Amino acid sequence: MRIISAILDLLFPPKCVFCAKVLSGEQYWCEKCADTLHLTIEGGKRSGEYYEYCVSPLYYMGDVRKSLLRFKFRGATLYAEAYGKILAACIRDHIDVQYDIVTWVPLSDKRKRERGYDQAKLVASATASELETELTETLRKPKNIRAQSELKGKDERVANIDGAYEAVDSEFLKDKCVLIIDDIITTGSTLEECAKTLLAAGARSIVCAVVASGTFI
Repeated sequence: MRIISAILDLLFPPKCVFCAKVLSGEQYWCEKCADTLHLTIEGGKRSGEYYEYCVSPLYYMGDVRKSLLRFKFRGATLYAEAYGKILAACIRDHIDVQYDIVTWVPLSDKRKRERGYDQAKLVASATASELETELTETLRKPKNIRAQSELKGKDERVANIDGAYEAVDSEFLKDKCVLIIDDIITTGSTLEECAKTLLAAGARSIVCAVVASGTFI
């Protein structure tokens, strides 16, 4: 196995998930990026209507934005492990409630087939592994709606996402605090809809965590 790993590293050397610089060793990002990434203040904590708050370690800008776009649309799925380490650290430091379930914001089946993977599930799985907890599916997205990124205003996004999700198992959710994981938050309308759906299904409370937080104009 070590020989195979060495050959793979020679053919496909590990690269920084943010700037794509070739790395030595087992780190996921280079020293320059570690020093220059735009980190949020106090975990970027922001409150919501249906979730208590959402935390995020990074701002959605510069190399972070480029990295997440490669991950989300260009098949850079191996980035999930690095994101999971960063996000798990943020959760440990800034989520101060005891959550019972870790879950994710799912794609519709159609979008997942088109993309080939569910990027939020990959991040959530890596994060749950770092937190040494189980990942649980709590939501489905039966409606294939327009991508939120294609819409021009917050009201359009809220209307677009309304009723897009359904709970998987209401009995299991009863009186549970749920931690929802996603890749990016902008207006927060997607997380609000997920949180609203879970609360309606019996969850006690919702907290959220995402890799990066962006602004929406």
